[in-house]
Amino acid sequence: MKIEIIRCLQDNYSYLLIDEKTKNACAIDPSEAKPLVNFIENNKINLKYILNTHHHYDHVGGNLELKKKYNSIVIGFKGDKERIPEIDVLVEDNQLWKKENFEAKIYHIPGHTSGHIAFHFYKEKKIFTGDTLFSLGCGKVFEGTYEQMFNSLNRIKKLPIDTEIYCGHEYTLKNSNFCLANDSENSKLKEKILIVKEKLKKNIPTIPTILGDEVECNIFLKAKDLKSFSKLRELKDNF
Repeated sequence: MKIEIIRCLQDNYSYLLIDEKTKNACAIDPSEAKPLVNFIENNKINLKYILNTHHHYDHVGGNLELKKKYNSIVIGFKGDKERIPEIDVLVEDNQLWKKENFEAKIYHIPGHTSGHIAFHFYKEKKIFTGDTLFSLGCGKVFEGTYEQMFNSLNRIKKLPIDTEIYCGHEYTLKNSNFCLANDSENSKLKEKILIVKEKLKKNIPTIPTILGDEVECNIFLKAKDLKSFSKLRELKDNF
């Protein structure tokens, strides 16, 4: 399975997961259609499925046009069936979604939104976390609670440390400033920041990130309890 990172809008990442034998593909969180259509047409890809982590417009904005153009099947959380445009297939927590050579475990990870999910392609050790876990950060809590977000992050944290994290935005450098302000003696974090800056200088995405690095460097994953996490999240909202 090949993964193409598709830049969308201002700082969003959408993803195309491509079976290189069949050229069939899944799109994850298509913010807008045009960048994906350009890649699909130029590379003769068959867009069979659209997977949405949550209902926010910058993650579902391309659903309608892509479905209309390619007759793709839209997959999303059953609790968001009224909020995800063009949804066809409803999935739930701990469900195994499997089509052709694509196979992902569904995790309900509320906090950012009440219906947020992640798609864990566990055989490939890759997880698509939307706006829940970012590189060196986590999503704002809009619909859920701090406790839900804390539990959702800890659920991801329990995955194998070599799992690759694919999130919804290029926020890594901004997130690193907050991590450094609250964990200034972390040498591993300082090393990661240098790598991040070098990638951005070359216009290379800082995604994917590796879960093991996040456990060591992401201040939110280092929070030992809900009280510590809640304090950090409040500080970040005003940083």
